[in-house]
Amino acid sequence: MTRRYFGTDGIRGLSNRFPMTPDLAMRVGIAAGTIFRRGGHRHRVVIGKDTRLSGYMLENAMVAGFTAAGLDAFVLGPIPTPAVAMLTRSLRCDLGVMISASHNPFADNGIKLFGPDGYKLSDELEQQIEELLEKDLYGQLAAPNDIGRAKRIDGVHDRYVEFAKRTLPRDVTLHGLRVAIDCANGAAYKVAPAALWELGADVVTIGDEPNGTNINLECGSTHPDALQKKVHETRADIGIALDGDADRVIIVDENGTVIDGDQLMAVVAETWAQDGLLRGGGIVATVMSNLGLERFLGDKGLTLARTKVGDRYVVEHMRSHDFNVGGEQSGHIVLADHGTTGDGLVAALQILAAVKRTGKTVSELCHRFEPVPQLLRNVRFSGGKPLEDAVVKQAIADAEAELAKSGRLVIRPSGTEPLIRVMAEGDDREQVERIVNELVDVIGSVRSAAA
Repeated sequence: MTRRYFGTDGIRGLSNRFPMTPDLAMRVGIAAGTIFRRGGHRHRVVIGKDTRLSGYMLENAMVAGFTAAGLDAFVLGPIPTPAVAMLTRSLRCDLGVMISASHNPFADNGIKLFGPDGYKLSDELEQQIEELLEKDLYGQLAAPNDIGRAKRIDGVHDRYVEFAKRTLPRDVTLHGLRVAIDCANGAAYKVAPAALWELGADVVTIGDEPNGTNINLECGSTHPDALQKKVHETRADIGIALDGDADRVIIVDENGTVIDGDQLMAVVAETWAQDGLLRGGGIVATVMSNLGLERFLGDKGLTLARTKVGDRYVVEHMRSHDFNVGGEQSGHIVLADHGTTGDGLVAALQILAAVKRTGKTVSELCHRFEPVPQLLRNVRFSGGKPLEDAVVKQAIADAEAELAKSGRLVIRPSGTEPLIRVMAEGDDREQVERIVNELVDVIGSVRSAAA
């Protein structure tokens, strides 16, 4: 069945436009609350958000929906997505909600849902919510005496800081390290600098003055230029760039070079394997991770299991096959020994622990392999299904055949934007660029003809 609301990471869109309207947010609260209203206990939901202006509107709408469905709502305020997942379990809640559009501009927003175990909902549960959203929900409302209560929970920042600090090995402190951190004017603007400082680091912070409209604006993991400049300016040992909801991280080394999620996963995999901590015989990543990572792991006797794009699918594979390290090239790093979803701060602490234990610089530690030339281009479309066109299918088949022995081709529609993503990688850079450009032109011409 076609999904109308949920994409690869919850519901997402332009604020105050369908589907990110207060009306739908309230209906999601009623529908999700109805599905998770199981058993005779008093039901609870935690609701967190990032720093977007529209978060106030959607937070209140979701509180209305959940309380109308008979759930007590614990309102957390601005806090990272992994903290919501952690607190869902810690507070014994039936459901967790994060209101965030992650790395998107401030005008967008989204709704991410977590089950009582702290994991993102499965496709099946999201489908159940979608089906309820299409029905008359008045019959699902709680009786007058069963309406839920809403309460703002204090001290949640301190709880998350302590949780994050405990993931750093006990024999490691960050004394002697100057750490520059870019909080993207997002959800971690208080907790991330505090955790690093309490662990002993000399902390230099940027992107920590949210005003409702500057989240991810020329800062954070998708715009590391500001952090690169700050690392040079302060002579920091490392730069840490989070995104708007702090579930992903990009590192900048002492020379200002950006290090992506593939290199970070390689560091964690190698370190944990040496310490006897790595489970599953390797790690889990998506089809977008670089072929160089796969070759690096193979040389270490480790495997790379690939899933479709979305950290939720990475986590599902990790759980079903007993892996404890997984993630995405974009910087979602999931460490199952410490949490149930991507956590930018916790992943960064693992890199910092390796820096301290090995005595190496970040540039020495984090350049684990030479990436295979890779090119990703996006084709925007306004309607139709370009990938089902016969001309496009033939062009894709020809490109796959050409790359078969020396690379990979991945073409997929974005789960959050009206884009077709065209990615190719291989040992021959010129070949990769030519193939991607030719495919973009073919898909673009079909899109234009359809319009």
